[in-house]
Order: sequence, then C-alpha cells, then structure tokens
Amino acid sequence: MTINLSPQRRDDMLTVTKAGDVLIINDTEFDFTQVPDGGLLPLEALNSDWFQSDVERIDGELVLTLTLPVTANASEAARFPQRLTDVPDGEVEFPQ
Repeated sequence: MTINLSPQRRDDMLTVTKAGDVLIINDTEFDFTQVPDGGLLPLEALNSDWFQSDVERIDGELVLTLTLPVTANASEAARFPQRLTDVPDGEVEFPQ
C-alpha cells in the first residue's frame, strides 16, 4: 500500500491502522479488498473527509491520499510529508 499525504491545518487527530487491504481510520473501517487490479474506488464513494483521492489498485498495490492534520507549529516533515510506501500492517506512523 502507498499512502500519499495531503497536509491541512487542522486541530483534530488522525489514527490509522492497516490490516491487509483494510484501513481503520479513527474507528471507521474502510475495506478495499474488492478493488481489482487496475480498478479504482471513486473519492465520492468513500464518504470520509480523510480521503483526498480515489483509491486505486496499481500493479496489485493500493494507492491513496489521506489528509494529514498539522498544527500551526508542525515540523517541516509534517508540512511537506514524504509518500508512505510498503506500509506494513499495524498502526500507520505519520511525520510529527
């Protein structure tokens, strides 16, 4: 799974746990197991403010963009985050 991050000035928290093709975002489960290779799930179907793009499966890998909430005094790493690639199962670590 590849997760692109789109930083936004927000005070709320983002917690994401990955389990295979399932993401649990702030206690809401999003199951992408049915997205076929070369297919996509449109952003409008996700019904969540945390997603900033369609969810695509490219060469067998899910690719998506999430909102990354940042505070006014966020680090440069959080304000200009790198893409997260080969994200392992478990809690997803974001730049602080």
